[in-house]
Amino acid sequence: MFNGAETATATVARQKDSLGCLSNQLHKDLELNTGEFTFYRKCRRHEKTSEVATPASDRGFLIGVSLAAGHRRRIFSGNRSASQDFEKDSVYIRNFEEDYRADLHGVFDFVLVELSRAFIANACYERNGASIEGFSSPAGRKDPIFGHLAQVLALTLDSQSEASPLFVEQLGVTIGTHLLDQYRNAPAPSNRKSPRLSSLHEARAKDMLLAKTQGNVSLGEIASACNLSRSYFIRAFRETTHRTPHQWLLEQRIDRARELLRHSDSSLSDIAIACGFSDQSHFTRTFSQLVGTPPGTWRRQTGI
Repeated sequence: MFNGAETATATVARQKDSLGCLSNQLHKDLELNTGEFTFYRKCRRHEKTSEVATPASDRGFLIGVSLAAGHRRRIFSGNRSASQDFEKDSVYIRNFEEDYRADLHGVFDFVLVELSRAFIANACYERNGASIEGFSSPAGRKDPIFGHLAQVLALTLDSQSEASPLFVEQLGVTIGTHLLDQYRNAPAPSNRKSPRLSSLHEARAKDMLLAKTQGNVSLGEIASACNLSRSYFIRAFRETTHRTPHQWLLEQRIDRARELLRHSDSSLSDIAIACGFSDQSHFTRTFSQLVGTPPGTWRRQTGI
């Protein structure tokens, strides 16, 4: 029988990271977030089998590049499954709008890049204005260009404290550009209407998202309140508002922050908390990305 301390230890040992991996099984676990991109290095040296699973979300897309051969995984989709073997420079792509579950077999060493939907949408607009319907799954296809970029990224993550932010940003853009050039799916012609939320469900979803400032309502709970699956809700919300739920919520919080910056003398840290940001640093980073200038500078420019 476990006592409280043993139960807590067991819970920590089973803790999964943001990609669904068991953190305590990783020999190397590195992460670097720049806003539009999040870079990862996930390495395991033991011959183990473990499960990775993440529920559908609006995070964007993930591309993984294998730095070594010898890894195999079985990927599950409903009642079906398929095995995939990875060699050096093998690539896989995940769309976070879909549930993902796989059994990981043996050692692995991956560099991964998470690209936001905002980056993908902006990159498509800058090219020709055309949208995409996700990316084709290369099923272990070897890509020497991604392999080379992954080696550079691995070295960068190992010494990220010395890395130039501009270099890291340009590396993300280069990876995203190659992804769009080689793996994008053009919208398929269809008479079927894209999923949209009813006015009632749109209002309910927005009310529940705004309530996240005071609580931790999940996308699954919002989808259930609209009698929709999580993945269908995410697609329908994006089709209806032209924003992912996360993007829409950030914009509402920033709008609220601008009102407080304009009409109050509250400190930036107080405004950050009032608008649902974890701290002033998170608030400043998000405000700068969406508005184009830091909140303190914006406040001075508006005369407050």
